[in-house]
Amino acid sequence: MPKTLNNLSCFLLFLPMILFAQINESDTLKIKANLSLTGFLQGGNVETVIFRAKSDLSFIPFRNWVFKTNNSYVYQEFGKEKADEDILSLNFLYLNPDRKIYPLLLGFVSTNFRRKIDMRYLVGAGVTFKVLDKKRHWLKFSVSSEYERTDFSLANFNRASYNGNSTINTVRGTLWIYGKYELIEGKLILSHESYYQPSLQQSDNYRWRSDIGLALPLWKFLDFKINYLNTFESLVIENQKQEDRILTFGFTLKSY
Repeated sequence: MPKTLNNLSCFLLFLPMILFAQINESDTLKIKANLSLTGFLQGGNVETVIFRAKSDLSFIPFRNWVFKTNNSYVYQEFGKEKADEDILSLNFLYLNPDRKIYPLLLGFVSTNFRRKIDMRYLVGAGVTFKVLDKKRHWLKFSVSSEYERTDFSLANFNRASYNGNSTINTVRGTLWIYGKYELIEGKLILSHESYYQPSLQQSDNYRWRSDIGLALPLWKFLDFKINYLNTFESLVIENQKQEDRILTFGFTLKSY
């Protein structure tokens, strides 16, 4: 492979071409959507295939209700050996999101090839509190409780008390914090979405996730964006690391 092309391929490996803008369910638009298809292919001494697909959709099915869904698929292969094949679907139904305090229902479904999770689902309910609600700046907190079932393909964990059972059920409580701010009007936007999710039955079973983005608008429907994602799970398959961190650079494509 020519050196210039090889350097470009390495650059693209760390440049997901489309990232997502954070959707505020309190907005009055009836429908908002984002769509991303990202691919990478490298041949030669190191054969690499990466494919990413993401969609983000928010719409109003009934008066005073807002449904929001975010779905993603990731496939990675190195040296003809599969490294990742993950699916994540996050779904929320909000009632009266224009108010200061409003209820929500949620349902999550996910798989994770690397963490040996065949299927995980959560269903629950909660309430959201608006701390700041301006057109260009907003900050919200949510508190929810969920029932979770996770089916692992293995039954040996980093915590011996869970060994021998590949299915783990628990009830969780979740604290969510998310917001968006224009640091420089129309030129620099900071967004964040984080949660802490402990089990209410097992004190050693908890996780957190923090997703922070910095966007520079290029056009009405296009931003350049830097994203930092940090995830942690206290309960993992034996010999796996509990924490993952990733810094990415790319673009946000919006329909609104």
